[in-house]
Amino acid sequence: MMRRSDWLRALLVIVIWGVNFVAMKWGLEELSPLLLSAMRFCVASLPFLLFVRKPASLTWGVLAAYGLVQGVGQFGMLFAGLALGMPAGMASVVLQAQAFISLLLGALFLHEQPRPWQWMGLVVASAGLAVIGMARGDGAGSMTVIGFLLTLGSAAMWSLANLITRHAARQGPYEPLPFLVWSSVFPILPLFVLSAWLEGGAGHIVVQLQSAGWLAVGSVAYLALLSTLLGYGLWTKLLQRYTVGTVAPLSLLVPVIGIASAMWAFGERPVLLHWLGAAGVLLGMAVNQWGGRWARRA
Repeated sequence: MMRRSDWLRALLVIVIWGVNFVAMKWGLEELSPLLLSAMRFCVASLPFLLFVRKPASLTWGVLAAYGLVQGVGQFGMLFAGLALGMPAGMASVVLQAQAFISLLLGALFLHEQPRPWQWMGLVVASAGLAVIGMARGDGAGSMTVIGFLLTLGSAAMWSLANLITRHAARQGPYEPLPFLVWSSVFPILPLFVLSAWLEGGAGHIVVQLQSAGWLAVGSVAYLALLSTLLGYGLWTKLLQRYTVGTVAPLSLLVPVIGIASAMWAFGERPVLLHWLGAAGVLLGMAVNQWGGRWARRA
């Protein structure tokens, strides 16, 4: 049983991560995707380097690999997908594909053997994702193919980052905050270079930063301090204190908050296929998490 204080911490993380997609959309109104991602990691790392020591048990290679995969891969693709037509609410659902991609990568590279109900959950969730991919929506909830594919690619990068995290855990115990601060250094320069190359040149970066208002500043602060450092830090602490089976299912609530907050902030109204696809993804995740318990009871 989780203590009441830990329940409150878990609910805080769920709300932070659910509203996270609204903050991203707001930030993209003033900053280009790769520049927004670069600024996120600048704020999440540079101010803390003098006060937070590098994790002694982790090599520079592990920190660099995690930072590049998460920063350039996961968030670079996610922000680009949101900028190119992915609704914030549906992005929170599609990103949950990372759980099942992690399942496949674990079987492929770590020789882990998924249980039958995990394969069943993968099939159900994949069907849900296919339904979401076929739906276009209308108005604020309309979705483009490129936005959907980039968000799915972001989920794949998140899965790869999960494998790196598991490798890091095998090297020795580490605190989540130093790991996040020092790994966040590595995507900064590549993201600035890619932004200058793909988003209008160095001059355009300077113009965006000079004209950035409170919307961009608030978005960067939310993404760096609340979503990255506080959110991931609290979640890792919960995983260290309780079993994965106790903590992981709570992430099912993140898309619920994501859809609700996007409906409130942007007037997104998912169409029927979006609702059916989202239900399929969440059902697949539920089967993946609790299928073994259901099988034993049966």
